[in-house]
Amino acid sequence: MTGDNTDGGRRPAGAARAAREYALVLGVAAAGALLVLLSVHQGWARVVTAAPAPIPGSTVTVSGQAVAPLAGALAVASLAGLAAVIATRGLARRLVGVFLAVSGALTVVLVSARVSAAAVLAAAHGVAVSQAGSATAGGGPAGSSAQPGVFPGGSSPGVSAAAHVMMASFPWRALAVVGGLAVLAAGIVVAWRGPRWPAMSSRYGNTGGAGRQPVADSASLWESLSRGVDPTEQPGPTGRPLGS
Repeated sequence: MTGDNTDGGRRPAGAARAAREYALVLGVAAAGALLVLLSVHQGWARVVTAAPAPIPGSTVTVSGQAVAPLAGALAVASLAGLAAVIATRGLARRLVGVFLAVSGALTVVLVSARVSAAAVLAAAHGVAVSQAGSATAGGGPAGSSAQPGVFPGGSSPGVSAAAHVMMASFPWRALAVVGGLAVLAAGIVVAWRGPRWPAMSSRYGNTGGAGRQPVADSASLWESLSRGVDPTEQPGPTGRPLGS
């Protein structure tokens, strides 16, 4: 009896520990992916272009999404992978963990790679062209103020090879690396410990299972009473009422 009670006490404790570990790993992975998404949508660099007077110069902000577009896509895929972790179990969950680890590793490589001035200029040119197209589609008057990165009186972007590239002072790239490392670490833990965690299918599939009592109809109740049998007593493993 003592051994049974000890084992029964350890099982709930182990299940609670696994559930806490499960929630912690999912939270870390979600925070890492969201941190990557936030970082890549911030300005990583600025391109300042001087223009001859009286044309004003232009400043184009280049986001991390423009420089490393795959990083944002991997962050979105990592968030989708967390939903797959919740919905899977066993080997399938291990495979999802491997996917998360690979996604986090690729994110770290992409956001930590050196960004050349040529890449920033190319991204700024695309941003300027997009802004010029938006200004043209808006149908603004000819004398309207210039858009950032666009020369007034025309649609030619004010970005050239002679433009000055300035990297952002706030370390958004470093935060993106931290987010990628968080996804990588969470993926490794999922691949290692994931099959021991509770699964959604088993949790909802056991609802009302072994503890459900058989429901007898009124005819069976009256028949039992006429034979002098208490209908509230449930038969044991040997067919005799429990407690007898």
